Formats: sequence, C-alpha cells, structure tokens
Amino acid sequence: MPSLVLGLPGRDSRAARLVSLIAIVGGLAVLRGIFAAIVDLRVDEAYYWTWSKENVISYLDHPPLIAWCIRATTFVFGDTNFGVRFSGLAAMLIMQLLSADIVRRLVDDSRYVVLAVLLPEASLDYGLTMAKITPDIALIPCELAMIWALVRLWQSNDLRWWLAAGLFGGLALMSKYTAILLLPAVLAFALVPSWRRRQLASPWFWTSALIVLIVISPLLYWNAVHDWASFRFQLDRAPQADGVSGRFLGDFLGLQFVMVGILLLPITLIGTVMMAVRGYRTRAPVPILLSTAMIVPFGFFLEHGLDARVGDSWLLFAWPIGFICATVNLKLWHTESRSRLALSAPNVMIFAIASGVATVVAAGLYYVVGTANYLGKDDPIGKEAGFASVVAAAEAERIASGATWFVTTDYRMYSMLRWHLDDKVPVAQINERTRYIGFRDPALDGPVGLYVAPKVDRRRALLDNTGAVLQTVGEADLTWRGFRYDVYALQRLTGWKPVLSPPAGDAFYVASPN
Repeated sequence: MPSLVLGLPGRDSRAARLVSLIAIVGGLAVLRGIFAAIVDLRVDEAYYWTWSKENVISYLDHPPLIAWCIRATTFVFGDTNFGVRFSGLAAMLIMQLLSADIVRRLVDDSRYVVLAVLLPEASLDYGLTMAKITPDIALIPCELAMIWALVRLWQSNDLRWWLAAGLFGGLALMSKYTAILLLPAVLAFALVPSWRRRQLASPWFWTSALIVLIVISPLLYWNAVHDWASFRFQLDRAPQADGVSGRFLGDFLGLQFVMVGILLLPITLIGTVMMAVRGYRTRAPVPILLSTAMIVPFGFFLEHGLDARVGDSWLLFAWPIGFICATVNLKLWHTESRSRLALSAPNVMIFAIASGVATVVAAGLYYVVGTANYLGKDDPIGKEAGFASVVAAAEAERIASGATWFVTTDYRMYSMLRWHLDDKVPVAQINERTRYIGFRDPALDGPVGLYVAPKVDRRRALLDNTGAVLQTVGEADLTWRGFRYDVYALQRLTGWKPVLSPPAGDAFYVASPN
C-alpha cells in the first residue's frame, strides 16, 4: 500500500500520490474517530476530565494545558468520549502536518514527505492510541512546532525565529514536565555548530528564554504558592528495586516494540543514531537538533528503567522526532551511498509501514467491532473499559442504603464515579488530598456515604483510627468481554466524614507518584 502512494517522480505521480495519501490517512482517521467515540474512557482520561471542570491554574501531576484542551473540546462536543478525546485526533493531524513540512524543508522530495506522514499511522502509539488523552497530546504539537521554528531559523538564517521557538517551547512545558528533556537538543543546536557566537550575541536568543518564562509563569506561580508541590511530586520517585532490575527494563523495551512497531523501532533508532553521527561530525545544526531530541529522552528513560517502572506514555513525545530522523536519514543515506543495504532501505521502510498500518487497522477493528477478549488480563483497554457497570452498581447501592455521597481512596475510582455519574452526586477521594489543591470541595451533606474500593483494599488501614464504621452492602465486578479484572466492595460508611483540607504531611494529604 505505501509503495503505491510513493510511486515515481513526476507531475502525474505526485497527484496520484496525494490522492492515495489522503485516502489512506482519511480512512485511518475515521477509524480513530470511531474508536474515540465508542471505546470507554480509561481512568487517567477521566481524571484529566475532572481537571477540566475545576477553576485552577495547574495541577499536582502535570501542567494545565491538557485540561484546557479538554475544557475547550467538551464545550464544543459535550461531555462525551468524543468530546474529551477530540484533542488527540486534532493533535495527530497537526503532528503529521508539521512532520511533513519539516521533512519537506530538509530533503525536498515528496516521496519522503509521504513517509513522514505515514510513519505515525503505522505505529499503535499514534495510529490508534493518539485518540487516548494524555498530557503528551498537548506536548507533541507544541514540541514539533518548536522544532519547526528552529528549522525555519536554520533555513532562513533569520534569528527572529527564536521568538516562535520560545513560545512553542513554553507551551510544551505547559503540557508536560518531560519537555525539559528537549532542552539539551535546543542548546546543542545553538552551541555546537560554528554559529554559536552569533546565537549567543543575538537578543532574539535571550528573548526566547524570557518568552518561555512568561508562558510558564502560571505554572511557576501555582507551584510557588503551594510549596513547589508539583515539582516535588515529580522528583520524589524512589527506586522500585534494589539495584538494577531487568524486569522493569524488559517491560519498558517490550512495550516500546509493541507500541512503536517491531520493525519501526529499530529502523527509527538506527536512523536517529546515523543522523547524530552525521550531525555531530559535521556540526550541522538540524541533524544535531533532531537526533539529540530523540536520544536524550530515550536514554533518560532507559536509565530510569534500570530500577523503576517507566509509564506506557512517557516516551510518547519523542518517537515523532525519531520518525523525522529516520525519514531524513533514509533520503540522505540512499542518495550518498550505493551499497546494497542503502539501496534496499526504502523497501524495508515501506514494508515496515505497510505491516504497521495493517496492525493498527487490526487493533482498531478488534476494539471497535470485536466481541472477544484475546489478551485477557493484559488487555490495556479492556482492563479499564468496564467501570460503567461498577459505577451503576455503586449508584444503585447508594440509593438503597440511604447514602448521599461517595468516597474512595483511589483517584481512578474517584474519576470514574464523577465521569459516569456526570458530576450529579458528590464524590471525594479521602486520601491524597494534595491532588485536589484548589478544587471545589464536594458537598458531603448527610450522615451516610458509600465507600467504593477494591475488595482487596491496601488503603483500608487509613480509616482504622477515624471512627468510621463500614458495612459491606454489595460487590461489583469489573469485567470486559467476559473477563473479570477486579472486584469492588461497596460499603456503607457512617460515623465519620472525610477532612477535605488536611494539613500538609498528614496521611490523608500526601500523594504518591503513579
């Protein structure tokens, strides 16, 4: 399929290439849109939706841009799955357009522009799960816009492009803290090539840094008045293993192979390394920028995975840059070398894209029209897709037991209760209150609440010295397509109401990193 899109040089083939590309990308976009609309929100997506309902300027876990995006899209499309996830669909398109224009400016060959557009479509991380909301959904367009501005700076030699780079860099930091891992690439772009004296002497370079500080000032202000809570939360990630553990590293690398692609991952890493060698050997600004922006985050999380878990979306922001590296390097390598390996590399890339797109389509159809559960307990979507029935059972027991509010000890259940009940019943997470700094306190009126928690509840001990009386009134299974993932206990709570503003350091105040 991608080979039909690439075609041969020529005016007619370019038109056919464009039509084929639009048809392929459009069809995959429709599949993503259907996935976004009908597949249940995952727990973190519902959590970010709760942020969008609060009038605060930042949050404990992440900067605020993803919440602002959700607030804007749900204003247009309502509090629906599609409304929450529309930002991801838009981010995918913006990512492809920016990647395509960066590649066009670097190699000026429409066939490789096509590759730049199709590479994300061939990866599960983007071809399907860009419909899943994470802070990276806001980060990816901002970081690529920053890189695009720096490519324009190099191409035009107009240092005023630093201003745009500063704006988009600031927005990237307002999306997710891991954007700081792009700073070494930006500094290397400015300081390693022979133009470093001109860059350092330019007022535009320093003004861009000032623009970054202005853009992130709400984030800095929120942290300053709340004892730098968000920064400390992110930095307080203790090792989860004594010494080096192959388990975490193996999980991290295995997940990357699955989500990026068994072929695309090595192709992308090899292309990035070759781009780095090319860039640093000749001190070429853009190859230095692109390769460093991929290598530093990958190396950072590779090291982190030696003794702790790496989240499934933590490297999501880096692979699009790696795809650009692989595409540009492929063109340069194919042009400069006549070796058998270099000549066959485009066909290998085309095969990787074709097989990757087929995998994305198969996975999309599995979730959109399938009825079986082939992955069991390991299904990443299925294990979070059955909360609607849990919440319905909890709501029925709340009414039957005379409770007027819900409490839980898990932000995930807190989020699902708010989402599926459309904020019509007060819900509070009694612990980790630092997650809700500045949030409106729910009105816990009445003496009876319903406590919802996993049947095996490791946080239950928090209630032992509160005077709370818990009476089990029911259970609810978390199931999806016939597989039971968990069992939730529904308990009538009397004799105590949660303290929603405990002092800092209190057992009910402190939150632990996910």
